[in-house]
Order: sequence, then structure tokens, then C-alpha cells
Amino acid sequence: MIVRVMGEGQVRLDDTHLAELNKLDDELLAEMESGDGEGFRRTLTALLDAVHRLGTPLPDDSLEPSELILPSPDATLDEIRELLNDDGLIPG
Repeated sequence: MIVRVMGEGQVRLDDTHLAELNKLDDELLAEMESGDGEGFRRTLTALLDAVHRLGTPLPDDSLEPSELILPSPDATLDEIRELLNDDGLIPG
């Protein structure tokens, strides 16, 4: 799967890592719903770190269709709320 991190580029990520990312996504959603700004920032950082750790960056000049789009590390709660669907940032 191709993941785009806004402002950073794209990463190729094996589907086997979705469970780990979904766990972080669930935590992020719960923190947003409770208004836990500090927890939200910590979990967003952990989610993006996991994508970078588990994935392989695509070359800057590569433009593949992204199956998943994640916010930039400095995204606000309001910006992320606009990206959310019922399942959070990561479907499933």
C-alpha cells in the first residue's frame, strides 16, 4: 500500500502492518474525542513514526496513487477532524 504523509511524500508499506497502525489510529480517535491534546500529539507522532519505520520511502519524483493519506506531524486537531471518517484516519 502507498501512504502519503502530507508535506513529506509517500511511503510503501506492507499491508501486514495495518493492525499496528490501526491500534494507534484507534488511540488517536479516542484522544480527539476526549479532547486530550497532549495524548493526541503523542499518538500522532507515534503513528507517523511507525509509518516511517515500517515503510520504504518512495523517490521524491515518484507520484503513485495513495491508498492512505495521513496528516503532517504539525497538524492541528481541527485539521485532522476534517480528514477523519467513521473508522478514523485508517480504514478497517
